[in-house]
Amino acid sequence: MKNTGKLILSLILFFSLHTAFGQNFLDKELSPNKTYILLAHPTVSNIQTINLLLSNNILQLRDIEFVGVYSTAEAYDYNQSIALIKKPEMSKFHLQKVDEVMSSGQIYRQNEWTPLFKKLFDISAGIFFFGGPDIQPEVYKQENRYSVVTDPNRHLFELSFLFHLLGGYQNSEYIPLLQQKPTYFVTGFCLGLQTMNVAAGGTLTQDIPAQTYNKKNAEETLKLKKDQLHRNYWPEITKDTLLMANSFHQITYTAHPFFPEKVKADSKLQPLVLSSHHQSIDELGKNLIVTATSLDGDVIEAIQHRLYENVFAVQFHPEVPDLYKEGKKWKFAPTDTPVSFFEILSPADREFHRKYWVTISNAIKASIKAQKAK
Repeated sequence: MKNTGKLILSLILFFSLHTAFGQNFLDKELSPNKTYILLAHPTVSNIQTINLLLSNNILQLRDIEFVGVYSTAEAYDYNQSIALIKKPEMSKFHLQKVDEVMSSGQIYRQNEWTPLFKKLFDISAGIFFFGGPDIQPEVYKQENRYSVVTDPNRHLFELSFLFHLLGGYQNSEYIPLLQQKPTYFVTGFCLGLQTMNVAAGGTLTQDIPAQTYNKKNAEETLKLKKDQLHRNYWPEITKDTLLMANSFHQITYTAHPFFPEKVKADSKLQPLVLSSHHQSIDELGKNLIVTATSLDGDVIEAIQHRLYENVFAVQFHPEVPDLYKEGKKWKFAPTDTPVSFFEILSPADREFHRKYWVTISNAIKASIKAQKAK
């Protein structure tokens, strides 16, 4: 019995230490000879997405490692991510947890997270922010009218990190970290764009159908033009397991040169993109410029920072792997024929998406080059 007790205690100690090791990159795994990119909200899905994009040469980077950063107060169970990165083929991925919890009144200034944000910034060349649920409106000084907030601590962490990186209207005396490395790479998809805007002092439209188009329910919303639908509302009124949650719609570029010059996109193309959101940018945050909108101009689809050229984000989802290969077939409406995301895109649309990832790759390389030159 004594031996059994010792064995159990040893196993508990082993797994607790191994788990701790898997979440404390800065203390245990940081190497000065390696180049790192950060991933906010490093869920299994987000880690696998980056890995697939790398494996298929869509994200064109070599000799880069990735550090997932997250708050332990988030709703997600990161034991799943810890288990994933233990696999030999995932050796390029690491995790860094943050234990402190902040209130909404603490996030737009120096706080207990500040030293960690600075250290993560110093050891990395950039960061990705991914999609997710609604941000609590209190952080952009609105009452909650249409937002469904399921992970408030994730938002507080990511908003504070982005504020530390870029600064915002909330605190004019704060000096952004990017003033030290202006070529540092920052991007976001969907929620990532919204978080960037709110962190910089902007606001959000809490529900596009209700506030932009004056629609009261899913039935009314589905009467809008297809390019005014930014997610699929059919699943709210009919049961069909093949209905996608997403919507494909076109976007159009503004007069800003980001897409024609930086992405080298066909200036005449209004590319088809994949989206799944009901919120969007309302008032722009500090130093953010609109680079693309919906066809009717009512929804901001892409932004770039006025001062930092490698800071940009999109409201849509170019990171979804099924845009680049044949995958499961879906329907938008109940009467549609199932079709894959890959088939929905034209060759020109696919080229647009790949060029966007080349732009991301080049921005990261530019950040790395500047970092090594110091």
